[in-house]
Amino acid sequence: MKKFLVIVSCIFMASCGSNTAIVNSWRDPDTTIANQEFKKVLVVALVKDEATRRTTENRIASSNPIFHSSYSFLNGTNLDLTKEQKIKILNDENFDGVVTMRLVSTEKETSYVPGTNTSLYYGGMGGMYSGMYGYGFGNWYGMYSSNFYNSGYYQETTYYLVETNIFSLKENKLIWTGTTKSSNITDIGTTVDAIMQAVVGEMKKDGSLPKK
Repeated sequence: MKKFLVIVSCIFMASCGSNTAIVNSWRDPDTTIANQEFKKVLVVALVKDEATRRTTENRIASSNPIFHSSYSFLNGTNLDLTKEQKIKILNDENFDGVVTMRLVSTEKETSYVPGTNTSLYYGGMGGMYSGMYGYGFGNWYGMYSSNFYNSGYYQETTYYLVETNIFSLKENKLIWTGTTKSSNITDIGTTVDAIMQAVVGEMKKDGSLPKK
């Protein structure tokens, strides 16, 4: 198994991805990660906020020396260069692969959370409230009904769609792309881990990566 496969498979499988799932993906039918000799991979977070860019890139780059943050090579000093000039920089630095991540869109969904009946947890009339015998139902229900039922409510969830691409610089082409959908984001670092876990799982399903 190639070095890149070992690194990618091991880095992200320990992360928690319960709020992230693959929406769609595509792979080059003629190319798999398994037949790419990736030794130096550039990590590019295509976001406007510089702090988020650095956090995302560093999260992946810090996991293994094969990954390198793009802001050290492509930054404000060379943004005006042509595509060919940027590719030359990467070739001169001996990069053979690129991983990019970008926020495609955000979606908001409203869902209804039903109320819950908790009366079963209070022991019933023959349980802890047996001393209430003799009281009319109106007296008893008025005192305790609020403890037995929690009203339902509407909640709004924001979903973030992130596109992850893998390029081969040696062949100068896209070899895999996938979009993930994440919610309840509280930390950029753990979200990046979850996205990459989902990506690795999908790549194993479609044959881009070996299952074992």
